[in-house]
Amino acid sequence: MGGQPLFILDEDTQRTQGKDAQSSNISAGKAVSESVRTTLGPRGMDKMLVSDSGDVVITNDGATILEEMDIEHPAAQMIVEVADTQEEEVGDGTTTASVLAGQLLAQAEDLLDDDVHPTTIVEGYHEASQLAREAIEGEVLDDELDDETLVSVAESSMTGKGTGDVAAGRLAETVVDAVRQAENESGVVRDNVAVRTQTGAASSATELVEGVIFEEDPAHDNMPTSVQDADIAVVDADLEVRESNIDAEYNVSSVDQFNAALDAEEEELRGYAQDLIDTGADVAFVTGNIEDLVAAELAKAGVLAFASVSDDDVASVVDSTGASRVGSVEALESGDLGHADDLSIEKFGDGDELVFVQGGDTSETVTVFARGGTEHVADELERALNDALDVVTAALDEGGVVPGAGATEIAIADHVRSEAASIEGRKQLAVEAYADAVDVLPRTLAENTGMDPIDALVDLRSRYESEDRAGIISEGQTGVIDDPIDYGVLDPAAVKHEAVESATEAATMIARIDDVISAE
Repeated sequence: MGGQPLFILDEDTQRTQGKDAQSSNISAGKAVSESVRTTLGPRGMDKMLVSDSGDVVITNDGATILEEMDIEHPAAQMIVEVADTQEEEVGDGTTTASVLAGQLLAQAEDLLDDDVHPTTIVEGYHEASQLAREAIEGEVLDDELDDETLVSVAESSMTGKGTGDVAAGRLAETVVDAVRQAENESGVVRDNVAVRTQTGAASSATELVEGVIFEEDPAHDNMPTSVQDADIAVVDADLEVRESNIDAEYNVSSVDQFNAALDAEEEELRGYAQDLIDTGADVAFVTGNIEDLVAAELAKAGVLAFASVSDDDVASVVDSTGASRVGSVEALESGDLGHADDLSIEKFGDGDELVFVQGGDTSETVTVFARGGTEHVADELERALNDALDVVTAALDEGGVVPGAGATEIAIADHVRSEAASIEGRKQLAVEAYADAVDVLPRTLAENTGMDPIDALVDLRSRYESEDRAGIISEGQTGVIDDPIDYGVLDPAAVKHEAVESATEAATMIARIDDVISAE
C-alpha cells in the first residue's frame, strides 16, 4: 500500500479534510453565534421563531433561540451546547457565551490563515481563559450582598427581556423575596422556588405566593372553593366500584337480586366517602378517579376533593403540607393528614382554575405567580423570571457580583492583553486574539444601544486605563459611558466564569477538527 493509510468507507460517505473542514466548521459556528448577537444587552432585539407546525416563539433569550432553531451542522450544534450548558449551570449569560464562542472561532480562523497551528491556538486560548478568570476575580465587589444589591442583579438580568424597564424593578424585588425565602444555612435551594404564569393581567400584577399553585378542577360543582385551616388527605387510589381481576359471570334471577347488587355498589361508594369524612379531612387529593356518588357525598359534607391529580402535583402537596400518601381510604388515619393555612380555587380568563395551597405545615416552596397580557408575553416573562432567580442564586452561592454593562469584559481584555507580552512564541498571538474576541462583547453592547461601537470601545479602554470603571449604560434613546455600579448594573461573577469556560472549550474543540466524515 506504499505506506499510505487505507480508509474503507461506504460509497455514500462524504469526507471533508484539512482547510475545507476547518473553514466549514468555523463558518457554521460563527453563523449560529451571529444569529443571537443582536439580542445582547438591554437594547437587544427579539427573534420570532416559527416552527413547521405554526407554533410561534418570540424571545431574545439566547438559549431559547438556539434551542428552537432547526440546526443540523454538527459544529453549529456545539455552539448550541454552549448555550445549554450556560443555562443549566448559572441560568443566564447564554447570549454572551454564544457570541464569545463565535468570536473566538473568527479569531482562530485568522490565525489558521497565518499558519498558526491549531494546537498552538488551543494552548493559547486555554492560557488566556485562565487569565480571564483572574481578571473576573479581580473585579468582584467586596460589598456585602444585601437585598438592594441582589435587586440590582435581578433587574440587570431582566432588563430588555420583555419585562419593561419599570416592571423589571418591581419584578426584581419579588425575585429577591422568593430567593431569600428559599435560603437556608447551606445556601439557596433553587428547586424550592417555582414560577407559574397566567395570562389576563399586566406583568405588574405578578406576586409571590408562599406555597404551591397548580391547575385542577373540583370533583363536584357543589364543593367549596375556599378552605381555611385545611386538613389535607392524599389518596393514591380510585374511589369507584372495585372490579374483579378475573373473568366471572353472575346470574341474576330476580329484581330483588339486581337491586341488592346496586345497593351493595352504592354502599361501597358511600363507604369511601364516609371513611374520608371520618378522618376529619377538609380537602382530598386523589390520584385516581372519583365516582360521581362519592363526589356528591363529599360535597354534601363540605369536603373539597380533586380527582386524577398528577404525580407532580401530589408530590408538591405532600412536600408543602406534610400529608402522607396512602394507598386506600380504608388505611387513611387522622395522623396521615397534612395542613395548610389556606387552600383556594381561583378562576382566570376563560375558565382556567388554579388551586393555591398556602401556609402548609412543612412548606418550604414559594411560587412566583407571573401575569402577562398574552401567552407570548407570559412565556417570555417566565423565562426572564427564571433567569433572574438563577442569577440571584448564583450571586449568593457562587462568588459574588461584578460590574456589568461591558465593564468586566474590558477588564478581562486588558488583563489578557497585558499578560500576553510575557508569553513566548506563536502562542502569544492566540492570547492576543482571545483579548480581541472578548472586546467584541462591549462593542456589540454599544452597537445594540445605538452608539458608535469603535468610539465606545476606545472610550471604555481609555477610562479603564485611567483607573475609572466604565461600561455602556442604556439611557434614553441611546447610551452613555459611565460607572455601571452607579446605575445598579451588576452581574454574578459565576455567569462570567461559566461563559469564559464554556465558550473557550467549544471554540478549541471546533478549531482542532481537520477531518469530517459523515454518513448519508
